[in-house]
Amino acid sequence: MNHTRARRAVPVTAALVLGLVAAPPAWAANPPGVASVGSAGFSKDGTQVDIAPLAPCAVDGVTSASSEAVVRQGIRFGPGTSSCTTTVVDPTNHTTTTTSEANGTEFELSTLVAEGGPRLRIGKWRVTCTATDRGTGTDWGLNGLQGFAGLPDEIPPAYRHEIRSASGAVLAVATFNENTTPEQNDGSMALTMLRITFTPDSKATGQVVVGTAACSPTP
Repeated sequence: MNHTRARRAVPVTAALVLGLVAAPPAWAANPPGVASVGSAGFSKDGTQVDIAPLAPCAVDGVTSASSEAVVRQGIRFGPGTSSCTTTVVDPTNHTTTTTSEANGTEFELSTLVAEGGPRLRIGKWRVTCTATDRGTGTDWGLNGLQGFAGLPDEIPPAYRHEIRSASGAVLAVATFNENTTPEQNDGSMALTMLRITFTPDSKATGQVVVGTAACSPTP
């Protein structure tokens, strides 16, 4: 069955302590602005699968990127794009905002099928991290899900979803909407839309990441 998830708005203002936002950029736990379509690093049946971050961008580096379809044993990422932009909103006071976004398509994870698990698919997804001089926020959305049986209509932050075999064994844990902020709040934030971590019953070790973005308050 093909499940569609509407756009998920997850605004989070990270700059709770204004004094820390004005700290030197070197104190930031997250970069000024980055995004990537996804990545993977796992081993199964003696085969190591490594996919470096796809279409990575950075506001202080390569500001846009694209990636072609990547197919490895048990996994596929379709074409994707990213953009990390800076906008000047007040030239007089040198005030800027940044938007770091990645868009991906046609994800498929089939490595669990051999152990009686589902074939996982995501048709399209998007992750965004936006920053101003006052704080940061994240947003994400996806549609065309298959294989994630029992996923709620509204997915809360850091939602853990067990992926089971036909016999009920937990083969992997899928964590959706994973927002992280530094222990000493400097206003920066990182978002992982989906992280799939394999369990021993899958006969695989490692993880797969789908959609990441991070940013810090602008100067």
